[in-house]
Amino acid sequence: MAIYNQSPWRLALTLIVAGMSTMPGIALAGAVSYVVDSKHTYASFEINHLGLSTARGTFDRTSGTITLDAENGTGEIRITIDTASIDTGLAKRDEHLRATEFFNVDTYPNMTFTARELEFDAGRLVKADGQLTLLGRTLPVSLRIGHFACGEHPIHKKPVCGADAETRIRRSEWGMTKYVPIIGDEVTINIGVEAFRVP
Repeated sequence: MAIYNQSPWRLALTLIVAGMSTMPGIALAGAVSYVVDSKHTYASFEINHLGLSTARGTFDRTSGTITLDAENGTGEIRITIDTASIDTGLAKRDEHLRATEFFNVDTYPNMTFTARELEFDAGRLVKADGQLTLLGRTLPVSLRIGHFACGEHPIHKKPVCGADAETRIRRSEWGMTKYVPIIGDEVTINIGVEAFRVP
């Protein structure tokens, strides 16, 4: 799974940050930091299979931090996805995807996204340009931000934000060329994220 230079991994993590400036009760004054809730953050993907159907899967372990200064239009996003946590619903296929010809998790246990160039619209985060590192290669990617919401968590009673994001990538750009084009090169990625504000 690689990423288009024009619209890669929509790491929803970015979205989390976005809502903070617009939701009631979450007023941003200067930089505000959030930590990703790994129990409620999932990156999922879709890829064409043999030109016949769409294969889907998730990465079940994601961590990271987000700092946002909506007032000044700046911030930073740091996200780490555990590639060994891939789950397509079939254990044998997951084992194959963890192997050398795909995610090579023994050598590259994580993929990371970092961004320091954020774009805001009326105080809301709408885009994040950064770098994706996968299989030892680091290339520029751009995230577009979708739905987000912020407020007080009804159970934990702490400020929290959540978001959904989506993007398309080309896995071959990161060197994952196995079975291209029989199995699609282009990958659609969706991420649902929740993150708690750091006190």
